[in-house]
Amino acid sequence: MASPQEPHEARVRLPQLRLDELLEELQARLDAARGTRDRVHSLLEAVLSVGRELDLEQALHSIVEAAGVLVDAEYAALGVIGPDGRRLSAFHTVGVTEKQIARIGPFPEGHGILGELIRHPEPLRLTKISEHPSSYGFPDHHPPMNSFLGVPIRVRDQVFGNLYLTEKRGGAQFDEDDESVLSTLAVAAGVAIDNARLYEDSRLRERWLRANAEVTHSLMSGGGRTDVLGLIAERAGEITGSALAAVALPMEDTGSLAVEIAVGLDSDAHRGLVLPMDATLMGLAFSTAAPAVSTDVSHDERVTPEPPRFQGLGPAVAVPIGTGEDGVRGVLLLAREAGRPQFTTTETETLQGFAAQAAVAMELAERRQDAEQIAMLKDRDRIARDLHDLAIQRLFATGMTLQSAGRFIEHPEASERVVRAVDDLDETIKIIRSTIFGLRARDGGAGTGLRARVVRAVGEAAPVLGFTPSVRMEGLLDTDVPSEIADHALAVLSEALTNIARHAHADRADLALECDGRRLQLTVADNGVGIPADGRRSGLFNMAERAEQLGGELELSSPPDGGTTLVWRVPVGER
Repeated sequence: MASPQEPHEARVRLPQLRLDELLEELQARLDAARGTRDRVHSLLEAVLSVGRELDLEQALHSIVEAAGVLVDAEYAALGVIGPDGRRLSAFHTVGVTEKQIARIGPFPEGHGILGELIRHPEPLRLTKISEHPSSYGFPDHHPPMNSFLGVPIRVRDQVFGNLYLTEKRGGAQFDEDDESVLSTLAVAAGVAIDNARLYEDSRLRERWLRANAEVTHSLMSGGGRTDVLGLIAERAGEITGSALAAVALPMEDTGSLAVEIAVGLDSDAHRGLVLPMDATLMGLAFSTAAPAVSTDVSHDERVTPEPPRFQGLGPAVAVPIGTGEDGVRGVLLLAREAGRPQFTTTETETLQGFAAQAAVAMELAERRQDAEQIAMLKDRDRIARDLHDLAIQRLFATGMTLQSAGRFIEHPEASERVVRAVDDLDETIKIIRSTIFGLRARDGGAGTGLRARVVRAVGEAAPVLGFTPSVRMEGLLDTDVPSEIADHALAVLSEALTNIARHAHADRADLALECDGRRLQLTVADNGVGIPADGRRSGLFNMAERAEQLGGELELSSPPDGGTTLVWRVPVGER
């Protein structure tokens, strides 16, 4: 028989159980509130941390790290959408080691699930990635990934990229709270990216302004043209992160461009090249007075493959120095290494502004040089006039006086000395008159320099050859090479091109003309059949004889891969 106290004890235990349940529920709610508080605190810390970054690359890395921590994901990534709006141009990851990345291969371009988020920039949460219709699977050596959460990052009204989170720790799934937190971080990330971009743009503008000031100062302080053009190429290459920078200027009366300056990767292959207006980016930019852009200059159909000069290079842009209204003064070419980002519209416009400022500075420097030239010519005219009107007249009068006085000199030796003095005065008058003629002489017509004559000779030979030889010229050919030697060099060049057309059966020829102030060297190489052992050598004999007359030499060789290389070398200094 039950004790009368048992019902009472049961009633006491029942409220106690309910109280324990209530306490447990309260504790759970307190833990949830504390977790929410901690998560909001972590979100605020992440927003502040991301917002402090002004360097764009560092800001992107901080965003990826913060996203992984906030939603407790094992892997996090940020994909930057490229200019075309369809592919990823950059990819920042957290959770995958460098060794793993190397084994996986190239970063994704935006296919599969990543492409889905690019096409539809809305939050995407998946329990299992492989079950989504857009899933492509993973490449070899890729870590296994199942759960997925992705949200877009917007900068103002444009989608900058997407945040990708996979594999929530502990085997759990991403929930609505994770999506909400990540979306909030994405908003803060958009603001941080915009600030970093603005800061980067301001620093970039500051660098361009400094470069413009440096070029202008160099020109206005009397810097040489070569030095100033080198400065333009160097600064443009440095600021744009280009592997190659080159400047080409037009050659008078030839319709060609000469590459005056080249710095960077394989610059020797560009320096001194003579380029036609067609089949080159530089020629296209010059003739149209507008930028010419290439996504891959090493495989661009608009660029002649010979001579090879763009190996290892990819994106390139050529901008005119000056405008069509004021006249294009030259072309600036920049090329980045293969795999680097293309030149954006903003970059190209900035380059145009820099080149236009450089053209203005060049114009002012030329006007100053013209003024100095006019002042010098006026001074020459004054000196010539004074010599003619004063010095010569006085010398002539002195000679007449001596001739008159000579009649009264009876001593034979003294009379002979007076006659010699009169002759000396006549000779002095002749020298002064020759000097006056030299002072009043003007430069010859345009296009008479050695450079222009070489280009014309090559152009005239092209129809006979069936192709246009490549031309490279270096040094002060128009000033350091005397006209006599220039005539001999032109004759040797014409003979060499004629021999190639008649006997070589070649489809390529390379011409190089170089002068270092002491020696002129002409090199003509072809890929033909070489010099036959029983062939006529009268032309080669004439070339050798011309070299010997000038104190130089002629060398002939046949490279292992066939063809003939002719080197004609003569001194240009005093012989």
